[in-house]
Amino acid sequence: MTLSSRISRALWTSLLIFGVLTVGCTSSSKRTAASAENSNRKTAANFSLADVNGAQVSLADYKGKVVLLNFWATWCGPCKIEIPWFVQFNRTYKDRGFAVVGVSLDDDGWKSVKPYLAEKKIDYTVVVGNNDVSKSYGDVESLPTTFIIDRDGRIAFMHNGLVDREIYEKEIQSLLGESQRAALAR
Repeated sequence: MTLSSRISRALWTSLLIFGVLTVGCTSSSKRTAASAENSNRKTAANFSLADVNGAQVSLADYKGKVVLLNFWATWCGPCKIEIPWFVQFNRTYKDRGFAVVGVSLDDDGWKSVKPYLAEKKIDYTVVVGNNDVSKSYGDVESLPTTFIIDRDGRIAFMHNGLVDREIYEKEIQSLLGESQRAALAR
C-alpha cells in the first residue's frame, strides 16, 4: 500500500468516525430537548402590553393554555412565511386551549403593524414589544424568534429563525396532549 493510499484511507476513516459521533450527538441532544420534563422548564417572563385596540394583554392571562409566543416584524421575510401557519394553528387548536400571541418589534410600532394585521388578516393577539420584553426573553435579536409555552407558563420549546411548519405543529400537539396524559395517569 502506498503512502498516499494509507493517508487517504486514514482520512476517510477519520471522517467516518467524526460523522458517526456528530450524528449521534445531534440526535441525542434533540431527543433530550424534546423530552425535557415539565419541571425542568424555565418560566416564561410575564409582560403587559397594549394590543391593536389599546387593551392590555398580559402573558399571565394565558396561564392554563399552550401559547405560541412569536417575536416578529413586518419587514421580516421568514416571519411572512410563518404568520399564515400561526393563523391556521390558532383557528385549529384554540378550542383545545391554545393561543398565539405575536410581539412585533417594528421600530415604528403600530404605524406599520396595524395596516399589516388588516392586510394579512391576522386574527390572533398581537402587541408591540419593547426593549424590556425583548430582554426578558434573552434579548431577542434575530427574527423570527418563537417560544412555545406550556399550560403552566413554562417555555417548552424555543426557535430562532424559520422552522418547518410540521415541527411547530408536533410541538403544539405534544403540549396539548400533556394535560390529557396527566389526567389519564391520575
